[in-house]
Amino acid sequence: MTQPSLDVIAIGNAIIDVIANCEDSLIDELGLARGGMMLIDTDQARSLYDAMGPAREISGGSAANTLAGLAVLGAKCGFIGQVAQDQLGDVFSHDIRSAGIQFSVPARAGDPPTARCLIFVTPDGQRTMNTFLGASQHLPPEALDETVIADAAVLYLEGYLWDPEEPRAAMRKAIAAARRAGRKVAFTPSETFVIDRHRDDFIELIDGGEIDVLFCNEHEMAALTQKEDFEAGLAALAPKIPTLVVTRSADGAVAVENGERSEVAAEPIDKVVDTTGAGDLFAAGFLFGHVRGKPTADCLRMGAICASEIISHYGARAEKDLKAFVAERMG
Repeated sequence: MTQPSLDVIAIGNAIIDVIANCEDSLIDELGLARGGMMLIDTDQARSLYDAMGPAREISGGSAANTLAGLAVLGAKCGFIGQVAQDQLGDVFSHDIRSAGIQFSVPARAGDPPTARCLIFVTPDGQRTMNTFLGASQHLPPEALDETVIADAAVLYLEGYLWDPEEPRAAMRKAIAAARRAGRKVAFTPSETFVIDRHRDDFIELIDGGEIDVLFCNEHEMAALTQKEDFEAGLAALAPKIPTLVVTRSADGAVAVENGERSEVAAEPIDKVVDTTGAGDLFAAGFLFGHVRGKPTADCLRMGAICASEIISHYGARAEKDLKAFVAERMG
């Protein structure tokens, strides 16, 4: 088996977060659910984007957030996701490449446009989010370069993208390519509603030995195992996966690797500002330690440190020098 040139390659939604300040009156005028999140269609995405004031446009998406954290920590990464041939597609492509992440999937012509989360921020700091999944849901299996997947130590898959048919087929193809090359497959189901829709598929992957590293929170573990008791769920799932990582918010995280259990407390923080991206950056810290051969307890701690940085401010990308922050906290 040849030495991989990439540490992690990930498949996920290619989304742009568009963040603009606004007055309370605009929320009412547009008929939005203040402080909530709703899925919107193409026409709504265009009309709401036009209604926004000056905005910050930041590439996002769960797996892309994880890769951004990994790249800052020093990992070599690649991303597979679908954008459209439009302004926001150009923004996403530029952002992810400027972070040092390989991205070569051709942009898709025509509708639907690039995925976006339009975030209206009122004077009290409340975020009203409107998500259009757009082109990201149309990643075809043909977009995969199997030689690139085979050239990464870990293939990381975002569960959100398991829902639509095209990317689901692409991810199955990617798993097969990684397996043939003797690489590891890491997976996060992303959200309980995804598990509710695709639990049979996920259990089949787990039981079939297709997943080497599984990231989930305690609610997702309960949905997978159908066991509300945490310890019962852990006991049911851990023997089936070489590395199981379960986050527990303020209660820290637990990992079971080849039968050996490790735990970490949540990192101390003055104030939780925004939990968006906490799980994504936890995965970044853990995976960085994992591909560098660190002990599981150290991987957990690195994940907790990265998550603590993200929840200290708005947005899912680090504001501090994450590499230096982790080094300082790890001592």
